[in-house]
Amino acid sequence: MLPRHRAPLYEQMIQHADGNPASFHVPGHKSGRGAMNWQAPFYESILKIDYTEIPGLDDLHQPEGAIREAQELAADCFGAEETHFLVGGSTVGNLAMILSVCRRGDLLLVQRNAHKSIIHGLMLAGVRAVFLIPQWDQESGIAAGVRLEDVSSALCTYPEAKGLLITNPNYFGMGQQLKPIADLMHAHGKPLLVDEAHGAHYGFHPELPPSALSSGADAVVQSTHKMLTAMTMGAMLHVQGSLIDRSEIKRQLTILQSSSPSYPILASLDLARRQMHIQGEADIQKGMDTVRFFRKRMEELPRFEIVSPTVNSVFDTLDPFKITVSDRRGVMSGPEIQRNLESKGCYVELATPRQVLLLFTLASTQEEAARASNAFRRMESDFCINKEELKAQAANMMNNPHVSSISAPVVFDLHPNTERINQSRSVPIHQAAGLYSAEMVIPYPPGIPVLYPGELITTETARYLEELAVQGIRFHGSREATAGYLQVY
Repeated sequence: MLPRHRAPLYEQMIQHADGNPASFHVPGHKSGRGAMNWQAPFYESILKIDYTEIPGLDDLHQPEGAIREAQELAADCFGAEETHFLVGGSTVGNLAMILSVCRRGDLLLVQRNAHKSIIHGLMLAGVRAVFLIPQWDQESGIAAGVRLEDVSSALCTYPEAKGLLITNPNYFGMGQQLKPIADLMHAHGKPLLVDEAHGAHYGFHPELPPSALSSGADAVVQSTHKMLTAMTMGAMLHVQGSLIDRSEIKRQLTILQSSSPSYPILASLDLARRQMHIQGEADIQKGMDTVRFFRKRMEELPRFEIVSPTVNSVFDTLDPFKITVSDRRGVMSGPEIQRNLESKGCYVELATPRQVLLLFTLASTQEEAARASNAFRRMESDFCINKEELKAQAANMMNNPHVSSISAPVVFDLHPNTERINQSRSVPIHQAAGLYSAEMVIPYPPGIPVLYPGELITTETARYLEELAVQGIRFHGSREATAGYLQVY
């Protein structure tokens, strides 16, 4: 294996560019020369290394040279036995995991608060999913992870399950100890699949939680672009152990990924890996120093509350880089705080009805942290809402005592039920309780489906969606949710 300070793919691309090559192949911009003058200042330099599969630059779908070496170094860096570069984000990795483990009609255990790409993977595979309802953190009103006893119960009830797919950490950085779950799954001879999109940095610093791979997960997807320094859409799929069919993983990735992968994205994965290999802990320490600086300044503002672990927390770990802030007075909703911050040039990751999420990374600076804390300092009340009302509205979507923590099998298919479509109609959200959803309803971000097609709409869910619509939250999947309507039957 090459030394860890090397970046074989990036180096090969730079070497090719330095040779002043004459291009008689795609892409059509010809190393940026074809770009219009007004485009040049923005991305001319990146176009110079926007290559295709030519001799020396290898082939993502049949890696034998620089890409193979880069992926081997990534596997060593992140603790995998085999690593695949992804140019379609964690989305394509989640799809490949599901399609490689399941065949049509198979059953898969799935954490309910999963990203929409996982639901899409269930549809593509034609899988029956048994959803495990996550624990609800009462202090923050956020769905966290699943209980070990629920996993055990589901395995006993559904011994035919092909595996378990969980999300760890969640969008807000809340996580759970994965080793007991991995050990339980392996005792049953089944793989643990983990969507670790927001945890690519885990394991690189003693103050961060352990990675899913180090905890025994069999297949792990990471968004290298989210918490590390790869370009957007750059991600990795890591595999270890004997419970995953690696040839099937490769086959699915060949089907799912573009036959013309972005070389700048691939190079950014190579460089992000090198950074973590040679100075990851030091760079993460700088980012954590910035987070501490921000938290200390926020402590001077008693009006605002930051989610922190307490004795009542249902999560085991919390990513220090995820800062979830709410108004203690209950005066400002999450979207109100978001708009106020944006008016001062600070853009957050997302807003819930009562909170905003600020995402820090190893690249965050104290200057930016000071700018955000100053923006919070200048905020004034715009209208009055009781905090307990906001908390109750946000905390009831999945925290329903009448709903079992383990669902009955739900059949997913890529082609919707024609009869249901013909019966569907549009109703105001407040009238939807007791009916079945005819569409996927996905607040975005974070992209976690609140409803999937065919799911019974509870009173709590309808109330939650109505509050999101009132707050102006954007939706994917639903045509009218933002306007206050749902397609039902």
